Amino acid sequence: MTPEILKKLKEVEEKRGIEILLAVESGSRAWGFASPDSDYDIRFIYRHEKNWYLSPWDKDETIEFMTEDDLDGSGWDLRKTFHLLHKSNAALLSWFYSPIIYIKNDRFFELFKPLADECFSPIAVSYHYLSMSKKYLEACRSDEVKLKSYFYCLRTALTGKWILEKGTVPPVLFSELLVLVNASTKMKIENLIALKATKDESYYHPNDWELFGFLEEMVKINEEGARLLKGGNADKNEMERVFREILNLKK
Repeated sequence: MTPEILKKLKEVEEKRGIEILLAVESGSRAWGFASPDSDYDIRFIYRHEKNWYLSPWDKDETIEFMTEDDLDGSGWDLRKTFHLLHKSNAALLSWFYSPIIYIKNDRFFELFKPLADECFSPIAVSYHYLSMSKKYLEACRSDEVKLKSYFYCLRTALTGKWILEKGTVPPVLFSELLVLVNASTKMKIENLIALKATKDESYYHPNDWELFGFLEEMVKINEEGARLLKGGNADKNEMERVFREILNLKK
Protein backbone atom coordinates (compact mmCIF):
# COMPACT_ATOMS: atom_id res chain seq x y z
CA MET A 1 0.00 0.00 0.00
CA THR A 2 2.98 2.35 0.53
CA PRO A 3 3.32 3.30 -3.19
CA GLU A 4 -0.37 4.25 -3.30
CA ILE A 5 0.03 6.32 -0.13
CA LEU A 6 3.06 8.16 -1.50
CA LYS A 7 1.24 8.81 -4.76
CA LYS A 8 -1.75 10.28 -2.92
CA LEU A 9 0.47 12.49 -0.77
CA LYS A 10 2.26 13.75 -3.87
CA GLU A 11 -1.11 14.63 -5.42
CA VAL A 12 -2.05 16.56 -2.27
CA GLU A 13 1.23 18.49 -2.38
CA GLU A 14 0.73 19.49 -6.02
CA LYS A 15 -2.95 20.33 -5.68
CA ARG A 16 -2.60 22.40 -2.50
CA GLY A 17 0.79 23.98 -3.22
CA ILE A 18 2.42 22.64 -0.06
CA GLU A 19 5.43 20.62 1.00
CA ILE A 20 4.90 17.69 3.36
CA LEU A 21 7.60 17.66 6.02
CA LEU A 22 6.52 14.51 7.81
CA ALA A 23 3.91 11.88 6.94
CA VAL A 24 3.28 8.87 9.15
CA GLU A 25 0.83 6.12 9.96
CA SER A 26 -1.38 6.61 12.99
CA GLY A 27 -4.03 4.40 14.58
CA SER A 28 -3.95 0.64 15.01
CA ARG A 29 -1.40 -0.03 12.27
CA ALA A 30 1.13 2.25 13.97
CA TRP A 31 0.22 0.87 17.39
CA GLY A 32 0.82 -2.70 16.22
CA PHE A 33 -2.60 -4.29 16.62
CA ALA A 34 -4.34 -3.79 13.29
CA SER A 35 -7.25 -5.91 12.08
CA PRO A 36 -7.41 -7.19 8.51
CA ASP A 37 -9.94 -4.46 7.62
CA SER A 38 -8.23 -1.58 9.45
CA ASP A 39 -7.99 1.71 7.54
CA TYR A 40 -4.69 3.40 6.79
CA ASP A 41 -4.67 6.48 9.04
CA ILE A 42 -2.21 8.81 7.34
CA ARG A 43 -1.21 11.91 9.30
CA PHE A 44 1.10 14.66 8.07
CA ILE A 45 2.67 18.03 8.84
CA TYR A 46 3.17 20.45 5.96
CA ARG A 47 4.34 23.96 5.13
CA HIS A 48 3.40 26.59 2.57
CA GLU A 49 5.66 29.08 0.87
CA LYS A 50 6.76 31.88 3.24
CA ASN A 51 4.45 34.50 1.74
CA TRP A 52 1.44 32.41 2.72
CA TYR A 53 2.20 33.21 6.36
CA LEU A 54 2.35 36.99 5.78
CA SER A 55 -1.40 37.48 5.36
CA PRO A 56 -3.50 39.28 8.01
CA TRP A 57 -6.38 36.86 7.42
CA ASP A 58 -7.09 33.53 9.04
CA LYS A 59 -6.57 30.64 6.65
CA ASP A 60 -7.45 26.96 6.57
CA GLU A 61 -4.68 25.09 8.36
CA THR A 62 -5.98 21.55 7.92
CA ILE A 63 -6.09 19.19 4.94
CA GLU A 64 -8.19 16.03 4.95
CA PHE A 65 -8.94 13.32 2.43
CA MET A 66 -10.57 9.91 2.21
CA THR A 67 -10.12 7.53 -0.70
CA GLU A 68 -12.10 4.52 -1.84
CA ASP A 69 -9.23 2.20 -0.93
CA ASP A 70 -9.31 3.06 2.80
CA LEU A 71 -6.74 5.85 2.90
CA ASP A 72 -7.84 8.25 5.64
CA GLY A 73 -5.63 11.33 5.52
CA SER A 74 -5.38 14.35 7.80
CA GLY A 75 -2.66 16.99 7.93
CA TRP A 76 -1.84 20.16 9.86
CA ASP A 77 -0.05 23.25 8.61
CA LEU A 78 3.23 24.13 10.32
CA ARG A 79 1.77 27.13 12.17
CA LYS A 80 -1.10 25.08 13.58
CA THR A 81 1.39 22.35 14.45
CA PHE A 82 3.40 24.79 16.57
CA HIS A 83 0.30 26.03 18.38
CA LEU A 84 -0.63 22.44 19.21
CA LEU A 85 2.91 21.58 20.23
CA HIS A 86 2.93 24.47 22.68
CA LYS A 87 -0.12 22.84 24.32
CA SER A 88 1.59 19.42 24.32
CA ASN A 89 -1.12 18.00 22.09
CA ALA A 90 -1.14 14.22 22.58
CA ALA A 91 -2.21 13.40 19.02
CA LEU A 92 0.59 15.50 17.54
CA LEU A 93 3.17 13.82 19.74
CA SER A 94 1.91 10.38 18.71
CA TRP A 95 2.21 11.39 15.04
CA PHE A 96 5.75 12.63 15.50
CA TYR A 97 6.93 9.46 17.21
CA SER A 98 5.09 7.00 14.94
CA PRO A 99 7.20 3.96 13.98
CA ILE A 100 5.74 3.94 10.43
CA ILE A 101 7.04 6.86 8.37
CA TYR A 102 6.09 7.59 4.75
CA ILE A 103 7.80 10.97 4.25
CA LYS A 104 10.46 12.55 6.44
CA ASN A 105 12.38 15.78 5.98
CA ASP A 106 15.44 14.96 8.06
CA ARG A 107 16.32 18.56 8.88
CA PHE A 108 12.76 19.30 9.97
CA PHE A 109 12.85 16.26 12.22
CA GLU A 110 16.17 17.32 13.77
CA LEU A 111 14.85 20.81 14.50
CA PHE A 112 11.44 19.70 15.77
CA LYS A 113 12.44 16.82 18.05
CA PRO A 114 14.07 18.87 20.84
CA LEU A 115 10.96 21.06 20.93
CA ALA A 116 8.69 18.02 21.12
CA ASP A 117 10.67 16.66 24.06
CA GLU A 118 10.71 20.01 25.90
CA CYS A 119 7.05 20.82 25.28
CA PHE A 120 5.88 17.41 26.47
CA SER A 121 3.62 18.04 29.45
CA PRO A 122 3.11 14.87 31.53
CA ILE A 123 -0.02 16.28 33.19
CA ALA A 124 -1.67 17.42 29.94
CA VAL A 125 -0.98 14.20 28.04
CA SER A 126 -1.88 12.06 31.04
CA TYR A 127 -5.32 13.67 31.37
CA HIS A 128 -5.89 13.27 27.64
CA TYR A 129 -5.33 9.52 27.82
CA LEU A 130 -7.16 9.22 31.16
CA SER A 131 -10.30 10.66 29.60
CA MET A 132 -10.07 8.19 26.72
CA SER A 133 -9.34 5.16 28.90
CA LYS A 134 -12.32 5.92 31.18
CA LYS A 135 -14.61 6.12 28.16
CA TYR A 136 -13.36 2.84 26.69
CA LEU A 137 -13.43 1.13 30.10
CA GLU A 138 -17.17 1.74 30.30
CA ALA A 139 -17.60 0.45 26.76
CA CYS A 140 -15.92 -2.79 27.90
CA ARG A 141 -18.06 -3.31 31.00
CA SER A 142 -20.12 -6.18 29.55
CA ASP A 143 -19.93 -9.92 29.05
CA GLU A 144 -18.98 -9.49 25.39
CA VAL A 145 -16.80 -6.60 24.27
CA LYS A 146 -15.69 -5.24 20.94
CA LEU A 147 -12.05 -6.31 20.79
CA LYS A 148 -11.15 -2.98 19.18
CA SER A 149 -12.51 -1.11 22.23
CA TYR A 150 -10.64 -3.43 24.56
CA PHE A 151 -7.35 -2.57 22.87
CA TYR A 152 -8.11 1.14 22.86
CA CYS A 153 -8.66 0.91 26.61
CA LEU A 154 -5.49 -1.11 27.12
CA ARG A 155 -3.39 1.28 25.06
CA THR A 156 -4.64 4.48 26.67
CA ALA A 157 -4.47 3.07 30.20
CA LEU A 158 -0.95 1.71 29.71
CA THR A 159 0.10 5.02 28.17
CA GLY A 160 -1.11 6.78 31.31
CA LYS A 161 0.78 4.27 33.45
CA TRP A 162 3.94 4.91 31.39
CA ILE A 163 3.73 8.65 32.00
CA LEU A 164 3.29 8.13 35.74
CA GLU A 165 6.17 5.67 36.04
CA LYS A 166 8.62 6.88 33.38
CA GLY A 167 7.78 10.57 33.04
CA THR A 168 8.71 10.57 29.34
CA VAL A 169 6.86 10.76 26.03
CA PRO A 170 5.09 7.38 25.83
CA PRO A 171 5.98 5.01 22.98
CA VAL A 172 3.52 4.70 20.12
CA LEU A 173 4.16 1.00 19.52
CA PHE A 174 1.87 -0.91 21.87
CA SER A 175 4.30 -3.79 22.42
CA GLU A 176 6.77 -1.37 24.03
CA LEU A 177 4.18 -0.55 26.72
CA LEU A 178 3.98 -4.19 27.80
CA VAL A 179 7.13 -3.84 29.92
CA LEU A 180 4.73 -2.30 32.46
CA VAL A 181 2.76 -5.52 33.05
CA ASN A 182 3.62 -8.88 34.60
CA ALA A 183 4.33 -11.99 32.56
CA SER A 184 0.87 -13.57 32.79
CA THR A 185 -0.92 -10.34 31.83
CA LYS A 186 1.52 -9.81 28.98
CA MET A 187 0.78 -13.31 27.66
CA LYS A 188 -2.97 -12.66 27.77
CA ILE A 189 -2.57 -9.41 25.87
CA GLU A 190 -0.24 -10.92 23.27
CA ASN A 191 -2.75 -13.72 22.66
CA LEU A 192 -5.44 -11.08 22.07
CA ILE A 193 -3.15 -9.25 19.64
CA ALA A 194 -2.73 -12.47 17.66
CA LEU A 195 -6.50 -12.97 17.67
CA LYS A 196 -7.22 -9.40 16.59
CA ALA A 197 -4.96 -9.83 13.58
CA THR A 198 -7.43 -12.45 12.29
CA LYS A 199 -10.71 -10.68 13.12
CA ASP A 200 -12.55 -7.72 11.59
CA GLU A 201 -12.87 -4.53 13.62
CA SER A 202 -16.52 -5.31 14.43
CA TYR A 203 -15.58 -8.56 16.22
CA TYR A 204 -16.91 -9.08 19.76
CA HIS A 205 -15.04 -11.27 22.25
CA PRO A 206 -15.99 -12.76 25.65
CA ASN A 207 -14.79 -10.46 28.39
CA ASP A 208 -11.84 -11.57 30.48
CA TRP A 209 -13.02 -10.18 33.81
CA GLU A 210 -9.62 -10.64 35.43
CA LEU A 211 -8.05 -8.51 32.70
CA PHE A 212 -10.91 -6.03 33.00
CA GLY A 213 -10.24 -5.75 36.74
CA PHE A 214 -6.59 -5.04 35.98
CA LEU A 215 -7.67 -2.28 33.60
CA GLU A 216 -10.13 -0.82 36.09
CA GLU A 217 -7.49 -0.66 38.81
CA MET A 218 -4.92 0.86 36.46
CA VAL A 219 -7.31 3.62 35.38
CA LYS A 220 -8.03 4.40 39.03
CA ILE A 221 -4.32 4.67 39.86
CA ASN A 222 -3.71 6.81 36.78
CA GLU A 223 -6.44 9.22 37.86
CA GLU A 224 -5.03 9.52 41.37
CA GLY A 225 -1.50 10.11 40.11
CA ALA A 226 -2.23 12.46 37.21
CA ARG A 227 -2.94 15.48 39.39
CA LEU A 228 0.59 15.35 40.81
CA LEU A 229 2.33 15.49 37.44
CA LYS A 230 4.21 18.50 36.10
CA GLY A 231 3.71 20.57 32.97
CA GLY A 232 5.99 21.04 29.98
CA ASN A 233 8.91 23.41 29.43
CA ALA A 234 7.81 25.22 26.28
CA ASP A 235 10.00 28.19 25.34
CA LYS A 236 8.08 30.42 22.93
CA ASN A 237 11.19 32.31 21.84
CA GLU A 238 13.00 29.11 20.92
CA MET A 239 9.89 27.76 19.22
CA GLU A 240 9.63 30.93 17.13
CA ARG A 241 13.28 30.68 16.12
CA VAL A 242 12.86 27.05 15.03
CA PHE A 243 9.61 27.88 13.20
CA ARG A 244 11.44 30.48 11.11
CA GLU A 245 14.32 28.14 10.41
CA ILE A 246 11.91 25.45 9.19
CA LEU A 247 10.20 27.97 6.91
CA ASN A 248 13.59 28.81 5.41
CA LEU A 249 14.58 25.21 4.72
CA LYS A 250 15.35 24.56 1.08
CA LYS A 251 13.25 21.98 -0.70
